[in-house]
Parts: sequence; C-alpha cells; structure tokens
Amino acid sequence: MAQHSINGQSYFADAPPDTPLLWVLREDLRLTGTRFGCGKGLCGSCTVHINGQSVRSCQVQIKDVAADAQITTIEGLSTTHTHAVQQAWIEHQVPQCGYCQSGQIMQAAAFLALNPNPTEKEIVDAMNGNICRCATYSRIVGAVMRAAEIARGGAKNV
Repeated sequence: MAQHSINGQSYFADAPPDTPLLWVLREDLRLTGTRFGCGKGLCGSCTVHINGQSVRSCQVQIKDVAADAQITTIEGLSTTHTHAVQQAWIEHQVPQCGYCQSGQIMQAAAFLALNPNPTEKEIVDAMNGNICRCATYSRIVGAVMRAAEIARGGAKNV
C-alpha cells in the first residue's frame, strides 16, 4: 500500500508490492492509455515516465517506485493535446491501428526532453525498441522531427 504522484495527482494504490506498475495504472487506477503489449519490456507499448525518464511499466514493480517519484502516463502528458509530440502525431497522421501509439509518444517525449534538436539517426536509435506492428516507422520518425521543430517554436503546419 503506497501513495504515488501520477499525472500530478496523488493516488493511493492498494496492490501487492510485486504488482507491475502497468497493472496498478490500468486495473487499479483505470488509466488505460498505457497498453499491455508483450509483458516482457520488449515492445514499448507500456512506456510511461518516472521522473521524466521513459520506463517499461510492465517491468517495474510498484514496490520499486519511490514514494516521491513523479509518474506520467499518456493521460498526463497533455490533456488538451498541446504537447509538441501530440501535435506532430496528429499532423503526420502517425497511428494506423493505434495500439502502440501511447508508448511511442511517451518514448518520443522523454527523448526530446533530453535532445531537443535530434538528427534522424538519433531519433531512430531512441525509438528503437518501441515496436509498431503496422510499421508506421517513417511517419513516427517524421513526427518526432516535427515535434522537435514545434517545441523549438516552429510554426504549425495547416
């Protein structure tokens, strides 16, 4: 039983200590934007931020999340879809089936926070490991490039 800050709000999770963060988010707190994919931390569908770093929530047990940690899920990235990555995802029409997209967006947001002016190769390397079964990789890379531009003050395409 622990209290955690998730998306800027305090939540109390009454879950066994070895419960993966993913299941606490989805089942206990009903924050279902974070997806279950492989359950082994290989696909990236369950990516969230802990203190700004992207992590695979299926691999993090709730007992290993510090009480003062700041957890951000896709629901907390921006409720108004004004985050640069969300804007770029919409502009580039990235999703096809959409299942992996919350993990893709969270990975891209954490990456761009560390590297606001990436090269294409840096984007490919940073996004490697987030699997898209629909293979929208070229749109993902384009959207990450565009998100970096938006975050640096680039005009929105219309």
